[in-house]
Amino acid sequence: MKLEQSNLIVKRAHKEVYKTEEGIVKIFGKEHPKADVFNEALNTARVEATGLDIPKVKQVTQIDGRWALVIECKEGKTLEEMMNVDPANLEKYMEDFVDLQLQVQSKRNPLLNKLKDKLARQINELKDLDATARYELLTRLESMPKHDKVCHGDFNPSNVIVGKTGKMTVIDWAHATQGNASADAAMTYLLFALKDQKKADLYLKLFCKKSDTAKQYVQQWLPIVAAAQLSKENEMEKEFLMKWIDVFDYQ
Repeated sequence: MKLEQSNLIVKRAHKEVYKTEEGIVKIFGKEHPKADVFNEALNTARVEATGLDIPKVKQVTQIDGRWALVIECKEGKTLEEMMNVDPANLEKYMEDFVDLQLQVQSKRNPLLNKLKDKLARQINELKDLDATARYELLTRLESMPKHDKVCHGDFNPSNVIVGKTGKMTVIDWAHATQGNASADAAMTYLLFALKDQKKADLYLKLFCKKSDTAKQYVQQWLPIVAAAQLSKENEMEKEFLMKWIDVFDYQ
C-alpha cells in the first residue's frame, strides 16, 4: 500500500492518518507498542458487535516496517468543525452530541476492558503525583459505583463525523472500555474545558439533564479522570489538569 503525502489528513507525534481508496489508514510510529495497535482493532470490533454503526476495521498490517490499521471511511465533516463555523446553533449541536453519547452508553459488551482497571493503572504510573495523592485518588476510584456501559474514553466533537444526511458516526475507539457513564462524561467535560469553558459548562448541563444525573456526581469523577489525562504527559495540559487533581475539592 502506497501512501501519498497529499492524502495525509492528520499528523501527530506517534501516528499519521491518511485517506486512501482502501479507507482510512492509521500508521503508527516505530516505537508505538504492537499490542496497542491490536488492542485498538479488538476494541473497535467489540464495539461494532454491540450494534453501533461505527467505521469497521478492515485490516491490521505493516507499512514500511510500521504497524497500521485500515479502517472504513465515513464521509462528512467533524462536529467540531460545525460547532466552530456555526456558533449560533451550538446548543442544538451539543444536544445532538449528548444524545449520541447516551446512545453509545446504552450498549454493553462484557469483553471490553474495564474502565476502573485502566484508570487505576494510569494513576499508579503517574510520576507527577506523590504516593499520598495517588493513594487518595485510588481510594476515591475504588469507592465509585461499578457499571458496565460502553465508554468511548475520548468522546469529543472531533471524533464525531456528520454525513450529508445529518447522520452522526463516532470514530476512534482506541480508548473504549466498559464502565461508569459519568466517568466518561467527566472526561468529555475536561476535554471541552481544555479548549473552551463555556462549551464545557453547556455540555455538562445538557448531559446531566438528559441522563438525569446529578452534576455533583459527575464532578466526583473529575480528579480521577484528570489524573488519567495527565498520564498522557502533554505539557500544555499539565497545569490545568493538576488543578483538578486536588482530591479534597469535592469531599
